[in-house]
Amino acid sequence: MSVVRWQAQTRDQLTALLPEAMVVLPIGATEQHGPHLATGTDALLAETAATRAAELAAESASRTLVLAPTLPIGASDHHLPFGGTLSLRPETLLALLLDVARSVADCGGRRLVIVNGHGGNRGICSAAAAAASVRSPITVGYVDYWDGAADADLGGTPLPGHAGGFETSLVLAVDPELVDERAPRTHVPTIPAVPGVEIQRQASWHEQDGYTDDPAKADAAQGREWLDHLVRRLAGRLVDLAASI
Repeated sequence: MSVVRWQAQTRDQLTALLPEAMVVLPIGATEQHGPHLATGTDALLAETAATRAAELAAESASRTLVLAPTLPIGASDHHLPFGGTLSLRPETLLALLLDVARSVADCGGRRLVIVNGHGGNRGICSAAAAAASVRSPITVGYVDYWDGAADADLGGTPLPGHAGGFETSLVLAVDPELVDERAPRTHVPTIPAVPGVEIQRQASWHEQDGYTDDPAKADAAQGREWLDHLVRRLAGRLVDLAASI
């Protein structure tokens, strides 16, 4: 099959394609990423992973994949105090995703996969997928682009972290001009953790200065290796989804 970009098609072309196609929707964020990474990091990585995975999946997918425009702003209120952040309230992002899913359905689409690139979007993406499938005749899947890294050798690098070794390595692999000089971290505060429990704590971001682990350890070659792995895993999931939904 093939990959087509939504915004490059006419209305008649989309009307013909969508009933049997699967729409892939990347979503990221525009938010501070410490003193060294560009604010568009999450949108960049979500779009890169989704695009490369869709192109790879198209080689064996049973459906045409329609790549929708990337949503570049997510739920990032916890980063607002640092500056450089554009954020939607959680309820606004939920409404936005529901409207996009409704629009896809109204255009004839019956399959949508959200590829997320920002941790703060996770619960909202899950809720949107569930609600959209109730409100419209559409099947919605949701995946975080970094999920495939769980079985990768990260060499002790926290996954996915925020603006640390993992993300900085990926950005070095995609666009090194978006990475500024990185000073080694001398101290990373201990974050409260209880196995099996998700804990949200406002003070933790300030104690970490807005990024979670040491970006000085990032490496472009390692980033390329990790990104290739993530793309292959995501492509496999797109192929499976195309065959099953």
